[in-house]
Amino acid sequence: MNIHEYQAKGLLKKYGVTVPSGGVAYTAEEAKTVAQELGGPVWVVKAQIHAGGRGLGGGVKVVKSIEEVVQAAKDLIGMQLVTHQTGPEGKEVKRVYVEDGCDIAQELYLGAIIDRAQDCVTFMASTEGGMEIEVVAEATPEKIHMVPIDPATGISPFHARKIAFGLGLEGKQVGSAVKFIMALYNAIIDTDANLVEINPLVVTGSGDIIALDAKMNFDDNALFRQKEIAELRDPDEEDASELEAAQYDLNYIKLDGNIGCMVNGAGLAMSTMDIIKLCGGSPANFLDVGGGATKEKVTEAFKIILKDTNVEGILVNIFGGIMRCDVIADGVVAAAREVSLSVPLVVRLEGTNVELGKKILAESGLPIVSADDLGDAAEKIVKAVKEAA
Repeated sequence: MNIHEYQAKGLLKKYGVTVPSGGVAYTAEEAKTVAQELGGPVWVVKAQIHAGGRGLGGGVKVVKSIEEVVQAAKDLIGMQLVTHQTGPEGKEVKRVYVEDGCDIAQELYLGAIIDRAQDCVTFMASTEGGMEIEVVAEATPEKIHMVPIDPATGISPFHARKIAFGLGLEGKQVGSAVKFIMALYNAIIDTDANLVEINPLVVTGSGDIIALDAKMNFDDNALFRQKEIAELRDPDEEDASELEAAQYDLNYIKLDGNIGCMVNGAGLAMSTMDIIKLCGGSPANFLDVGGGATKEKVTEAFKIILKDTNVEGILVNIFGGIMRCDVIADGVVAAAREVSLSVPLVVRLEGTNVELGKKILAESGLPIVSADDLGDAAEKIVKAVKEAA
């Protein structure tokens, strides 16, 4: 789960991470009030959306008067902000964050992720602040310093000093950085964060270390014990179909293709999408119904797939272990009848009660194409979609 910059800064501040003073505003008038409370003389007005690259897209404005704050808020609120992470359709800005300007002497990068390879939190530090870490990793990987933290012992001051030295900090700056980094680690552990990215991390003219930006992502599976963080979720920033799928305990991610996929198991779903691509098609979604899906859950999954107007065909690929093939077949037939299916549908079933499942499909009277294996299924759905076009 992602949250907005102003929410991330609010969380980090509670743990002692230094951030500029600021406030969120949903209208230009609210932005004016926040700016007056901050006092100036320089303010930064930032569009709040779940995407990076806001500055390059025109979503960050540095202003030097209350009047300019108001105008910047008017310009940003309601605009469709397009960045390299939003895609060409962009995202509507519904709020801005107004914060104090900062005396920037140096821009750095500091991030921390859950490192699955090492089973720990790993810090990433670079002197190349303001740039995407992926770009730095490709162009100058030697400028990225990685410091893993053993979860058995947690972070110690020497870890933080190692990171600070990797950033080229010295003197007073190192002490400030140590406090900052240790506070950041505590925030990650306490909130079940998957990722924290401070880009840029700035050194001010007086040598202070401040998080000028902040991005946080949280483990969805831990939200049951993170009630306050769960309340920070902004449904406007998430795909409506993905939110609906979550209500039925379905793992759904919308993609850009035209062949809808319904599969049980994440690995099988990835393989299904790969083989569709191999056969010349393009998957419209990732959808894992899980191992214990009911007829009702399968029906809802089918409806969610068909809500995507780009879908021109559907491939159902089920390997019945815990999941019974007859349950899938019942759900597919019920959904196809309920939504008046008008696109090609190919179904491949294998496993528990497979013969019963195939019988249900065959006797449904619906134009459902059966497949013998995954390769056969992918070829049939790609062919059917091309012929229907």
